[in-house]
Amino acid sequence: MKKIMLAFAGLLAGVTYTYAQNSINIVTTAVPFLRISPDARAGGMGDLGIAISPDANAVFWNQAKIPFAKKSGQLALTYTPWLKDLGLNDVYLMSASGYKHLDVEQAVFGSIRFFSLGNIQLTDFSGNILNNVRPAEFALDAGYARQINSNLGISVAMRYINSRLVTGDVGGVVYKAGNAVAGDIALYYQAAPEGGRGFAAGLTISNLGTKIGYTNDARNKDFIPANLGLGFSYTTEMDPSNKITFGLDINKLLVPAPPVATGNFSADSAALSDYRSQSVLSSWFKSFGGTSGGLNSLQVSAGMEYAYNEQFFARGGYFYEDDSRGNRKFFSLGAGFKTSFLTINLSYLVPSGSGVTRNPLSNTLRFGVMFDIGQDSK
Repeated sequence: MKKIMLAFAGLLAGVTYTYAQNSINIVTTAVPFLRISPDARAGGMGDLGIAISPDANAVFWNQAKIPFAKKSGQLALTYTPWLKDLGLNDVYLMSASGYKHLDVEQAVFGSIRFFSLGNIQLTDFSGNILNNVRPAEFALDAGYARQINSNLGISVAMRYINSRLVTGDVGGVVYKAGNAVAGDIALYYQAAPEGGRGFAAGLTISNLGTKIGYTNDARNKDFIPANLGLGFSYTTEMDPSNKITFGLDINKLLVPAPPVATGNFSADSAALSDYRSQSVLSSWFKSFGGTSGGLNSLQVSAGMEYAYNEQFFARGGYFYEDDSRGNRKFFSLGAGFKTSFLTINLSYLVPSGSGVTRNPLSNTLRFGVMFDIGQDSK
């Protein structure tokens, strides 16, 4: 059982600051589980997924790829224990996704993600036990994708988000489940639609939606993780049985950085109030300016996948985030096996650091299965 202080309630309200003396400028949002990779295949390549070959998990990365998928329908299931290196056994992400081709040019798709934050014991600042909570979050997606021509695809999706962290009276504040709606727009281009080799690229704008609040105070709402993603991949065949794909994804949160804490309560409160009162639309543009922009605001994933006979797969990748934006850096490995109708994928996040610098995501495992529920689409 995990204990946290009443400050957890402050976290729910999104009270976050930037500490200039440490040159840390972490952009925080509500429902960050929307940016956790729910795909074991992509997890084995450093969370690379925007422009690699399409499958049912494209619902999470770039839905515009789906009309180009080889099968007319697929269903994918993934389970990810989260923060296992911290000794947590009840924090996990489960997901299910699928698509169905309507014809050779059109497809519909949907998914669900469920994130359990485990069992948490709330205490006040004196250590007195308040109550136990089992926070959980989920998101439901549905959308439509279409080929514009043999090389280009486009998609739109809608998403409902529910975040139940704490409900009821906690320290004199009444909390409730937060709700939000969002949408995605995506593009996908592949230069060799019928060949086994070639270049592909993708552009995604995801989680464009409303703020989310956990109280009845309309001024006390948080941004959700709107994101701009750009991906590239190149596939080459060494011979008819051996194929290698290399890829690169670049992501940027479309959320401005919170104000810098000065230590002056009145000034900090006013700055935070101004920050929270920004409209969602203006926040997307402000994320490119000032301390919110710059190259250090980008997250980069680079990886590769080797395929033998389209049956056996080996993967590797690296994820990079700047020290001032969260300092997530890790290598990952993965493997896959495919039968006539079933694909099994595993990924492993390689341990890094030691002591207080050890990556809390070390030893993260993802397990996924994917079922073909249709014939060849072309």
